[in-house]
Amino acid sequence: MNARVFPISYIEPVFRPPSEAHSLILPVTNGCSWNKCGFCEMYTAPQKKFRARDEAEVLEEIRRCGQSLIVQRIFLADGDALVLPTRRLLTILQAIREHMPEVERVSSYCLPRNLRKKSVEELRELADAGLKMAYVGAESGDDEVLARVNKGETYASTLSALDKLGQAGITRSVMILNGLGGRTLSDQHADSSARLMNEAQPEFLSTLVVSFPQGEARYREQFADFEPLGQLELFREVERLLQQLELRDTVFRSDHASNYLVLKGTLGEDKQRMLAQVRQAIEQPQRAGLRQEWQRGL
Repeated sequence: MNARVFPISYIEPVFRPPSEAHSLILPVTNGCSWNKCGFCEMYTAPQKKFRARDEAEVLEEIRRCGQSLIVQRIFLADGDALVLPTRRLLTILQAIREHMPEVERVSSYCLPRNLRKKSVEELRELADAGLKMAYVGAESGDDEVLARVNKGETYASTLSALDKLGQAGITRSVMILNGLGGRTLSDQHADSSARLMNEAQPEFLSTLVVSFPQGEARYREQFADFEPLGQLELFREVERLLQQLELRDTVFRSDHASNYLVLKGTLGEDKQRMLAQVRQAIEQPQRAGLRQEWQRGL
């Protein structure tokens, strides 16, 4: 559609979770308020410098969308919409409800740090106003790994955010980065991440493979002795993670374009089946239906 008539103005590039492929992307901020993670290249372009978008502009775009679009899902972009004050978020959600009443779900990325000053009661207000899902990039449950990649979070801060969201009734989709700790920290990365997930019991959990489309130089500024995992080592780390997960009813996905091995199931009922898939990928990779390098991407 011609950008001059489309009701939303975007600053490229725009990112969203795979499961939001059919959602309307509504930017309420530009870039990421933290933007210091050594592994992340998403918002490093100069035009993606963080700022909150003008509230009146966002509300006008919502009004125009209501006149020309019919959508059931909206994803609030960019990197961490929940950095905005609760009042502003409520205003946006109320405008969506007024002008786009057919919308069934609003979601956004969420940095754990941005919930430190938000109470469960505030989050419950947001949930009641339509915010139904938050995508939390935990990346790891291991404090050493988190420090080495300059995540700005800890096991405790991530768990606190996930607990708040759960208490507020907001669905939590958590991401763990396979290979983030390299060879030296792989075991503790898997172990601590499993422990974090077991405590939090999120509704959704996914693993992505840490990727560096622009090279590893930026990552090595903070993690100088990083040694990337090979394909089999990535599988062994996922196997170690899955072995220790004690989740009661969590949808698990390892189907992002960065993954060599696609896994889908519910933990715990499908745990043994997925472990068997990983074991086959380790022992008989030619029969495991792995993605080729050209099929993978960030």
